Amino acid sequence: MKNLKQAPVAKKIPHELKIHNDVRLDNYFWLNDRENPDVIAYLQAENAYTKDVMTHTEDFQKSLFEEMKARIKEDDSSVPYKLNGYWYMTRFEKGKDYPIYTRKKESLDAEEEVLFDCNEMAKAHAYFKLGGISVSPDNTMAAFSTDIVSRRQYSIQIKNLVTGEIYSDKIENTTGSCTWGNDNKTLFYSRKDDVTLRSHKIYRHTIHTNIADDVEVFHEEDDTFNTYIYKTKSRKYLVIGSSSTLTTEYRILNADTPQADFKLFQKRERGLEYAISHYDDAFYIITNKDEAVNFKLQKTSEKTTEKEHWVDVLPHRNNVLLEDIDIFRDYYVVSERENGLNRLRIISWSGDEDYYLPFDSETYTAYTGSNPEFNTDVLRYSYNALTTPSSVIDYNFKTKQKTVLKEQEVLGGTFNKENYKSERVWATARDGVKVPVSLVYNKNTKLDGNAPLLLYAYGSYGSTIDPYFSSIRLSLLDRGFIYAIAHIRGGEYLGRDWYETGKLLQKKNTFYDFIDCSKYLIQQQYTSSSHLYAYGGSAGGLLMGAIINLNPELYKGVIAAVPFVDVVTTMLDDSIPLTTGEYDEWGNPNDETYYDYIKSYSPYDNVEKKAYPNMLVTTGLHDSQVQYWEPAKWVAKLRDLKTDKNKLLFHIDMDSGHGGASGRFESLKEVALEYAFILDLEGIYV
Repeated sequence: MKNLKQAPVAKKIPHELKIHNDVRLDNYFWLNDRENPDVIAYLQAENAYTKDVMTHTEDFQKSLFEEMKARIKEDDSSVPYKLNGYWYMTRFEKGKDYPIYTRKKESLDAEEEVLFDCNEMAKAHAYFKLGGISVSPDNTMAAFSTDIVSRRQYSIQIKNLVTGEIYSDKIENTTGSCTWGNDNKTLFYSRKDDVTLRSHKIYRHTIHTNIADDVEVFHEEDDTFNTYIYKTKSRKYLVIGSSSTLTTEYRILNADTPQADFKLFQKRERGLEYAISHYDDAFYIITNKDEAVNFKLQKTSEKTTEKEHWVDVLPHRNNVLLEDIDIFRDYYVVSERENGLNRLRIISWSGDEDYYLPFDSETYTAYTGSNPEFNTDVLRYSYNALTTPSSVIDYNFKTKQKTVLKEQEVLGGTFNKENYKSERVWATARDGVKVPVSLVYNKNTKLDGNAPLLLYAYGSYGSTIDPYFSSIRLSLLDRGFIYAIAHIRGGEYLGRDWYETGKLLQKKNTFYDFIDCSKYLIQQQYTSSSHLYAYGGSAGGLLMGAIINLNPELYKGVIAAVPFVDVVTTMLDDSIPLTTGEYDEWGNPNDETYYDYIKSYSPYDNVEKKAYPNMLVTTGLHDSQVQYWEPAKWVAKLRDLKTDKNKLLFHIDMDSGHGGASGRFESLKEVALEYAFILDLEGIYV
């Protein structure tokens, strides 16, 4: 290999951070200024260095990109769903990066009406995303939102679907979601704080009036909460929601009277979580009330909504997590999770029927799809597994028949699901808890300890990573890789306690679980430390930072995408987006107990002089969730202290934010870089 140019060295400008009689010295605090030309120059130097180190893989990256792209059907379309007299669908055209949103009136044989062609809308922008689309009750207008910076600050506009005119009303700095009153002229939306980007206010806008005259109908003053607004599936109520990690609160208003005042549903009580669905003359409530840790379903009259009036419909169960409900005219569908597996439970309002849809794998994902209509006998749901492409299925409650409407096509002519194996294994963590791991691999891959293995996990916010199919992942499996998902604590894979024991002052369980799963996979000869790779993004990037500080010797390489690694500094800065709303997840370090605990695992604060694995770190300059300077500072400190000669690469997308590139295929270039990085370390170039 040619001699590489020197890795960038960030200058050190000591900056003291003092609290609780403790002083942290941050030599790279100066990188927290995207307007500073020196910062931009440093980031550009890192990009140039990454490009230089990976130059010998550029042709391989291009072939990986084309290979992954070739499996995806370019001229694809979604399964249509019906809402208020129209069939809605999304389609892609060959050679184009962005979706086209269309509809047809009453019949799928009717003439197609193009609502939004995102390819045209994106032409002038390096980044483009169409956010929410909300069609007026009379079907004549659509409120839509766009983000052209990738900071999740959306502008809302209104399009006349009859004439094609886009009205002059333009509402800036919103979450992108909005909903109509039933009068077809009143629009409600949530606005963000200019600095923290917290969704903190709900406004009412009347079309064709000055935005400056919009009426503030709710202000969420508690900076640990976010607020949002939506309409119930019954279309009768507008609902303002306020939520923090542990607490929720709702206000309701009849959508026929959008100028009236919202009524409090049930006032917030710390630790009380609930979600509401309307049907007939009642509300159905999923809640953890009465210490229902895994949640239960209750019911109350729409006239008496306070919690003392709630009565049980489905009681709490210790071994079943109740996740969601979908309400229909004659049935309701309960989304549950038992022993880590998704279950869909069908219950008739009459009480005559109560049963589960059958699934026979341990490595699958099943979830209800788009079901906006009340008056239907059909449930739409999706199913996929680690070895099985995704299907969209209609299930008829009356006939009990399933109709597969669409199966994900894997193009190229070489995919056969029989060529792959999947399994679920259980690793024993250091405290004796069994942690599940889902694996998939090519049937020809030998499980003799020499196979490369990519272990992925997230492990925060109760977010569960279910086993799912990926056509992109085949590029690893067909080259001998095993792909594994560690269902570690911090998610809700095994119920609510699985989350509770992986946050706050038990957060280290998340990291220990991942490490112990890694050791188990090595012990069971799925792989070895010279062939084991770890991947995590965002809060999963914090996981990556923690495991390499604790056990760097276990991993040949690590990919940390948009990683949250400077936890103490960020959680002490309440001007940063998300910080105040995260206190119930990580703890508030203004409290010395939490400060000490967070500091003990925060990746940036615990970098030491020692050998680290090969690493690829990625970020976006405009990231609103994890600010770019966190990984920038982390990489700079790692470069200064690490004692090895392993690769440390930092790639910054100068045009995007937390979600990466916006085009359908542009994101595959990022995946190609990541795959080329680990395949190169394995000496695999074809």
